[in-house]
Amino acid sequence: MKPDYKNWMPKGMIWSFLGGALGCAAAAIVLSLLVQGTLKTVLVVAFAVLAAVFCGLTVWAVLMRRAFSYDGKRQMSRQIIEGTAAHVKLPAGGKCLDVGCGSGALAIAVAKRNPRAQIVGIDRWGKEYASFNKKLCESNAAAEGVKNTSFRQGDATHLDFPDATFDAVVSNYVYHNIPGDRQQYLLETLRTLKKGGAFALHDIFSKSKYGDMQAFVQRLRDMGYQKVELIDTTDGKYMTKFEATWMGLSGSALLTGIK
Repeated sequence: MKPDYKNWMPKGMIWSFLGGALGCAAAAIVLSLLVQGTLKTVLVVAFAVLAAVFCGLTVWAVLMRRAFSYDGKRQMSRQIIEGTAAHVKLPAGGKCLDVGCGSGALAIAVAKRNPRAQIVGIDRWGKEYASFNKKLCESNAAAEGVKNTSFRQGDATHLDFPDATFDAVVSNYVYHNIPGDRQQYLLETLRTLKKGGAFALHDIFSKSKYGDMQAFVQRLRDMGYQKVELIDTTDGKYMTKFEATWMGLSGSALLTGIK
C-alpha cells in the first residue's frame, strides 16, 4: 500500500476553471448568433475575454498540480515537507505538534526522522479541503510503517493544549489561510512549546499577509527565543524565485528557532 498525500492543487479546481472556459466560450458563440448590433459585440468580446482568462487559469492549475505531485518529476511538496522536517530533532520520548497536518505528510516525515518520539497532528479538515481528513492521515501513517503518530481535530487559533506541552512544533502553509492576526496565531503555536524546544514553521510570510515579520523575529528574540531566523525558501532551498512568482508563493519562508 502506498501513501496518498493528495495534491495541494485539487482536481476539482482544475475542472471548475475548465468548465468556466468552456461555458464562457459557448456563451460567446451563442450570443454571436442570437444578438445583433453593438450589444452583440460587447457581450461576445466580454465572454471571449472571460473564456481566455479561465483557459489561462486552467493551464496554471494543471502546472501547479504537476509541480506539487508526489509522483511527478518536480515533487515540490515532498521537498518542502522533507526540508521542514529536517529542522526538528527530538529526544527519546519527546513530543512534537504539527499544526494543520492535512494529509499527515509533515507529521509522518518528522516521525520517520524521530522514531522514539511522539508526533501529534491537528487540523480542522474543513470542507474547502474535503479530501483531507483524520482517516487519510492514519492510513498514510500505516502505509509508511509509522506507529508514533496520532491525529485529532483542532483549531490553530486556539490550540487545545496547555503551555509547554511539546518539545517541537512544526507547520507548513497553514496560517496564511486563516483570516485575522497571523502573528498572534504563531504566538499561540509557540505557547505550547517547552523551554528549549525547537520550531520550524513554513508559510507565505509576505508583508501583505503577516505585516512586518522582521519586527516579529526581533520580538521573539526580545522574548527570550534563541537562534530565531526567517529563512527564505524561494532562493532555491525549496523553490526558485520564478516558481514562487508564478505559483503565487512569493514570500515563502521558514521561521525557525528555539524557545
